[in-house]
Amino acid sequence: MTLDAVAFYALAAMLIVSALAVVLSKNLFHAVLWLALALTGTAGIFLLLDAEFLAAVQLLLYAGGVITIVVFAIVVTERLVGERITQTNRRIAGGALVCLGLLWMIVTSVMQRPLATVRPEMSGDLTRAVGDSILTKFVLPFELLAFLMLAALLGAIYFARPEE
Repeated sequence: MTLDAVAFYALAAMLIVSALAVVLSKNLFHAVLWLALALTGTAGIFLLLDAEFLAAVQLLLYAGGVITIVVFAIVVTERLVGERITQTNRRIAGGALVCLGLLWMIVTSVMQRPLATVRPEMSGDLTRAVGDSILTKFVLPFELLAFLMLAALLGAIYFARPEE
């Protein structure tokens, strides 16, 4: 077993445990901390795939930025600090059925095509290719996403202000 395989299995185990902890945690602040660990583990997977740009974006935007905003929102709303979240769900059977169906679809699609044993060589500068595609082919969705994030920020400021 190679070092890459060991690192992948360790990161995969960490991702599964932290993702389950996000969903099953009754404390909202602890769930956010587990989410930060899951996002950092995803950046580690990107590093194993030689996608350094995506790993940096994952760490800076998601593990850094989004987690900071969520913690800020928890602190600003004050009423959620220290409260326990009730997790009563009456539709757990339907959710489990949907999860099993998705798992079946993923496993069957992966089993239909044999996995490559040797990773193909990457040609060219992938970071430049991602930047060129974002600023040319996908510029409209990129700008719409920026506008949506601005609207969400303004909405958060509006709802976080004290009642008069």
